[in-house]
Amino acid sequence: MLELAGIIVLGIIAQWVAWKLKLPAILPLILIGLLVGPVSTLISADGTKWLEPVWNGTEGLFPDERLFNFVSLAISIILFEGGLTLKKEEILNVGPAILKLITLGSLVTFFGAGFATHFIFNISWQISFLFSALIIVTGPTVIAPILRNIPLKKDVSAVLKWEGILIDPIGALAAVLIFEFIRVGEGYNYTIEALIEFGKIVVVGFTIGFASAYAFYFSIKKKLIPHYLLNVVSLAIVLAVFVLSDLFAHESGLLTVVIMGMVLGNLKVEELKEIRYFKESLSILLISILFILLSANINISEMLLLYRWETLALFVIVVFVLRPLGVFLSTTNSGLSLNEKLFISWVGPRGIVAAGIASLFGLKLSMQGEPDAEYITPLVFMVVLGTVLLNATTARLFAKLTGVFLKSSDGIMMIGGSNFARLIADYLKKNGRRVVIIDNNSDNINRAKLLGLEAMKVNVYEDDLSEDVELNDIGYLLALTGSRSLNKYVIEKYAEKFGENGAFRIVSTDELINEIEISKENLFTHKDDFINLSEVVRDFPFINEVNVESREHFNRLLKEIGYETHAIPVFLKDESGFIHIISSLDESFKIENGNTLVYIGKAIV
Repeated sequence: MLELAGIIVLGIIAQWVAWKLKLPAILPLILIGLLVGPVSTLISADGTKWLEPVWNGTEGLFPDERLFNFVSLAISIILFEGGLTLKKEEILNVGPAILKLITLGSLVTFFGAGFATHFIFNISWQISFLFSALIIVTGPTVIAPILRNIPLKKDVSAVLKWEGILIDPIGALAAVLIFEFIRVGEGYNYTIEALIEFGKIVVVGFTIGFASAYAFYFSIKKKLIPHYLLNVVSLAIVLAVFVLSDLFAHESGLLTVVIMGMVLGNLKVEELKEIRYFKESLSILLISILFILLSANINISEMLLLYRWETLALFVIVVFVLRPLGVFLSTTNSGLSLNEKLFISWVGPRGIVAAGIASLFGLKLSMQGEPDAEYITPLVFMVVLGTVLLNATTARLFAKLTGVFLKSSDGIMMIGGSNFARLIADYLKKNGRRVVIIDNNSDNINRAKLLGLEAMKVNVYEDDLSEDVELNDIGYLLALTGSRSLNKYVIEKYAEKFGENGAFRIVSTDELINEIEISKENLFTHKDDFINLSEVVRDFPFINEVNVESREHFNRLLKEIGYETHAIPVFLKDESGFIHIISSLDESFKIENGNTLVYIGKAIV
């Protein structure tokens, strides 16, 4: 009981520490597991582990095959949740550079690491290529915490983010397929029977995966599952499908749940978001338990297998040769600069899926007596720990050295995609500023995209934008909705993250009618609410500019525009072309001859 409770408590502590230090959670989890496992044998009085998952085969916390069974079920849930994140439209929209990175880049790693492992460690081709298949997987859970604290250009963040998201299920699928081929081949000496058995696994995996995804989909659409049981039923179905698939074709369960997750994730299921949230929470708990157990299960003898110069040589080849080679081949003619390619080459941490599947496959192959199977888990853990430590400690410095670190965050986030918001966003984009429109209204989002604007359908009450690394260059927050409560909520929730240079909102109708004291966060003027802005843009959907000679001239222009019911001042542009946002009570910015006042509506001069 003490050990079970301790694993959960230590796992959650590790997750909290990772969040606090902005590190990938896998790093403290594995370190804690190694500490209470193999490392503890060096300091315990009797030379035993503080936490022993399996001891002497039939003793310990998970004796016999129970650890293997628990890991199998846990990995099936994690892979299903990963499969849910893979959307076909995202693959089509990410661009050729990212598609090449998850295909050509993966092939470079697969073949390069496979050959390097075989010749450096002199282990079998099967184990060498299984290792290389496992380390092509990065993953958002390790990349996002590293990038979250580094302001980068959107293109660089997007490449790293989408590589992690897309390669997670694809890499897992590739690793599972290769493992199944190796496992089947061992029993059939790679004859025609081996290919038939492998084909059986693939057919069963794809068939049951597709069938179970559509069966679950129709169950949801036909309201056969009550809402309060939806999450637990989805969990039960994943576990049932995993076990059922294994009954039809031994070891096909992992392939089946990956396929099921991918198919279900691409069906239009409103309830899918809630299921994904549940699976994410469950995955966090399972990952916390899993990696402490798996790390603790490693023995000192297995760690000593890596205590040799060959380990460093393999790490250097994987990180400093194969990763840059794959990135540069994949980003040819992509528009990325040399420094941006160098930074992307530097950031390639391996993640949770790689370590989890490696441990599972290592357990399976060791139980089968596969030669050199003992290398799989420690080699993959070495790459995971090494790349995470390297990137977590040096990514920010390397970003500055290569010049991809943004010194100022000048991107603008607009909450609300109404007519006047789109007009303003279009003007800002044409003047070289990055603008992201956030709205929960599909019509507003579609209209914005037709204008070529960057727009995201998000419910700010439910979704957390602060986790999106592609928004790291946002430094201005403009709340432009017709709801005072929503605008204030957005300012309170996101000002610290996205309002580095200012967080503003338009004045509300209540504030105008009741003459409530105007706040410094009020945007544009203190006389123009959502209704006024909408009416002006409806009648005069134009943005005009007028030259400013001095502060006095600027004030006269503001007064003149104030008398004009069909014109509203919005920005001040300086001689360099940089656009300053106007707040009704902000008089701190310097106004000089050559500045330009930008306003919406009817031309006054």
